[in-house]
This record gives sequence, structure tokens and C-alpha cells, in this order.
Amino acid sequence: MPAAAAPLLAAIEVARRDPLSGRLLLQPFSLDVFAGDRIVLTGPTGSGKSLLLRSLALIDPVEGGGITLQGKAVHGDDVPGFRAKVAYLRQRPAMLEGTVESNLRIPFSIAAHAHRRFERDKAVRLLAAVGEGPAFMAKLARDLSGGETQLVALIRVLQLDPCVLLLDEPTSALDHDTTLAVEGVLNTWLDALPMRALVMVTHSATQAARMGRRLLRMEGGVLSGAGRAAPAP
Repeated sequence: MPAAAAPLLAAIEVARRDPLSGRLLLQPFSLDVFAGDRIVLTGPTGSGKSLLLRSLALIDPVEGGGITLQGKAVHGDDVPGFRAKVAYLRQRPAMLEGTVESNLRIPFSIAAHAHRRFERDKAVRLLAAVGEGPAFMAKLARDLSGGETQLVALIRVLQLDPCVLLLDEPTSALDHDTTLAVEGVLNTWLDALPMRALVMVTHSATQAARMGRRLLRMEGGVLSGAGRAAPAP
């Protein structure tokens, strides 16, 4: 019998504490994210869903256990390279002054991506898939709606070809048709290569049903439905 596949990304007894009060904001949890996973995380507002994503991305300091990527523990010096492979996108992403195109070019000025070059045609294709034409590249960031900002931020991440996407309500400001288009882009991205996975927060039960092959829930900082799971057959 073949050995079980190792998780692509794993959290092992990770917790998050308020640095001022010392109160536990995120109870210790373990989570295995396997290649091909489509994990949807639901729960009430303020239950700790965003904190969990930020912990998986090592955006915030964590306590206990730790995070591994492809079986290797991630330590301080590894974090920049780790974030090039594990991409976190918050619900209200930031844009810098300039055009959509200049914002899409920004990641290539960061050391972790310095060996790569911006592919304008690729960015245009990704934007077309979510309903935006080439002229959208010239639109000023300050004129973008909340939904358009979410689209640009998602394309900015996808063009970098991470292996794990951690998305915090990525379609919350989008209309129904654009939401479906984004879901289609995410499914295409997941299917393109075997070593990819998605963890997504949503408040939409219908979106959770469409996108989730594993459903997890947060309540009061406690994650349920996770544990050290085996990969899906």
C-alpha cells in the first residue's frame, strides 16, 4: 500500500494571542492542506477566520507548533521565499498610486520575484477572464471600485503562480456574474498544475457549496472540521 501523500502546507498546533492582553484569539489548531485541496472556511464575523489565514501565511506571529511547506518547517530566514509560494489576499486589498498596470508590476520589484519579469499578455488574459478588457490596464487605481480593486489584487497574486492561495472573501464586493467568473478562474488555476491548493473564507453558503471540497468552520477562535486529515482519494 503506497504511503499517504505529505501535505503541501501544514499548521501544527498553531495559536495566536493578543500581544497586549495575552488573551488567546485563535485556539491551537492543526490543519493539513494537500495538493488539489479546495478548502472553504466559514463562520460568523469576528470568529477568527482572517486570523487563521494570516497565521497560515505567517503574516502575524504565531505561538506553539509551527508551519511547514512541503514537509519543511518554515523559520525566519525562510519567510520571504515562503510568501512567494503561499499567497495571502485580504478582503480589502491595498492599491498604490498609479494605474492598474503599474500595480500589477509592483511584485516584480520585490526581491523574492526579482528573477521573474512582468508578462503583460498574461495579465491581460487573466483580466479578460474576469470580464475586463485591455483598456482596464490604464485605469487609475484611485478610480477603482471596491470590486475592481479585488479583481486587480487577485490578478496581481495569480500572475506570480503561487502554490497555495489563502483568500479572505475575495468576491465580497463583486456582482453575481463576476463572482462566477472569478470562481472559474480559480478553478482553472487549481486544475492547471497538480501542486496547488486553495483555502478561502466566504460568508456565502452557495459559494461554499460551489467551491468547497473540504468545509471548515470557525466559532469563537476554535477551528472545527480540520485536524491532521488524510488527503482526498
